[in-house]
This record gives sequence, C-alpha cells and structure tokens, in this order.
Amino acid sequence: MLQYASATGILRTLLIILLIYYGVKIITRIFAPLLLKYAAKKASQHFGGTHGEFQRQQKNTTKKEGEVTIDKMPNTKTSNKDVGEYVDYEEID
Repeated sequence: MLQYASATGILRTLLIILLIYYGVKIITRIFAPLLLKYAAKKASQHFGGTHGEFQRQQKNTTKKEGEVTIDKMPNTKTSNKDVGEYVDYEEID
C-alpha cells in the first residue's frame, strides 16, 4: 500500500528542521565565546608553566663572570678525502 505525505506533515518536518537549525545557531553564539575563553585560558596556563620552568632553570644556574659552559657537543662532519680529484671544466657552445 502506498502512503503519501500530507501537507501538514511536510510543514511540520520543515518547521522542526528550521527550529533545530536556529536553535543550534543561537546556542553556538552564546557558548562559542565561553569555549574560546576557556581554551585561551588553558593555553596560557600551559605556556606559562613551560615558560616559568625555563626561567626558573635559568635563575638556578648562576655563573661567575667569564665562565664558559658547553651544553651540547658540536656536530662533527666526517669527510672522505679519498673521493677523487676535482676537475674544472668549461662548457662549449
């Protein structure tokens, strides 16, 4: 048996869809600034925590004037001297 949608059913469905759409739109306008404020606060706390640790570490390392410290070993490049002879050439037109 084939059933047809009534005009009131279609109108009712469209009205529900529009109400949901505008409801979500209004709710996001209300809660989006609060959510962004919360995210910014958390990010600043995270940055402040890592930045504060770095500053505390810098204060704890007291040095005498003229004292030198090396924190990292320099990268040493190994070169192979037995590659061959370099030949300079000219391009001929």
